[in-house]
Amino acid sequence: MYQQRRFSSMPVAVKNLLIINVIMFLATLLVQNQGINLNFELGLYYFDSPNFHPYQIVSHMFMHGGIGHIFFNMFALWMFGSALEKIWGPKRFLLYYFATGLGAAFLLLATNAFQVYQLTGGITVNLANPGVSTQEAFNSLSMIYSTPTIGASGAVFGLLLAFGMFFPNTKLMLIFFPVPIKAKYFVMLYGAAELFLGFGRIQGDNIAHFAHVGGMLFGFIIIKIWQHSRKRFY
Repeated sequence: MYQQRRFSSMPVAVKNLLIINVIMFLATLLVQNQGINLNFELGLYYFDSPNFHPYQIVSHMFMHGGIGHIFFNMFALWMFGSALEKIWGPKRFLLYYFATGLGAAFLLLATNAFQVYQLTGGITVNLANPGVSTQEAFNSLSMIYSTPTIGASGAVFGLLLAFGMFFPNTKLMLIFFPVPIKAKYFVMLYGAAELFLGFGRIQGDNIAHFAHVGGMLFGFIIIKIWQHSRKRFY
């Protein structure tokens, strides 16, 4: 009964986002037995990839690659999103959530385009004859065109940024960082780490760090616009 009350008292937007993400994760597991990989169908590809479809800009936000991936994203959605929805309300919360998720996707695609330009001199290529001179460059290009990005992390990092701005002195104790730290400092450190890892391009790192940075960047811009608009009308 206690757990049921806790779930029913959860903010409506956060609760429904959790339900949709869990349903999509379970559906992914179920259809795998039939040889269908929904992450390949609904994940976000580079816009010049033959596998790209416009709906992936939204659908990738509801796909996850494993138990750990969805657990940490949904835990953060519940932890930070619940507090934010209570002060914003469901409509503004959903607007912010999807805007930061789309902003994350935009920065990720822009970063991919820059990498393609570095490799080929253009942001679109003929994959049959990409015009690269080394095998290493061809492998990098192939990875950009054939690897989908999945997960709600872009929007979740937007929530983290907002939490740090609205609750800056709240102390956080997280599983992978078991030391109490104020939210504002955690956000700054985490953001700096994601930026460093994004530019570092460590071999074997398959995390879309620039999507995380994009979620935080667009979140900061949105909050500042809302704060400025409120000042103008009061």
